[in-house]
Amino acid sequence: MATASASKLQLKPLADRVVLKKLDPETKTSGGIVLPDTVKEKPQQGEVLAVGSGRMDDKGVRQPLEVKVGDKVLFQKYQGQEIKIEGIEYLILEEKHILAIMG
Repeated sequence: MATASASKLQLKPLADRVVLKKLDPETKTSGGIVLPDTVKEKPQQGEVLAVGSGRMDDKGVRQPLEVKVGDKVLFQKYQGQEIKIEGIEYLILEEKHILAIMG
């Protein structure tokens, strides 16, 4: 199991959960228009900071996660639990809510 460290904080997600740091959405369109904060959508991109050890299947076999620490991912809107620790915002969600790894 990989862990994330922000100052002295250690987050260890359980089972098939993942800890993400949200990545800010673009503030400028491809045409160069600057978007105000009121128009921006909730971030749906994040960087994986820690992963759990995987979930147990029906036969009692642990299924490892596909994502790993350092992956940049796209995740579903309004999923997971947002937490703020020592001024840093994290998102903890199940791996099934991650849509893709960004290459």
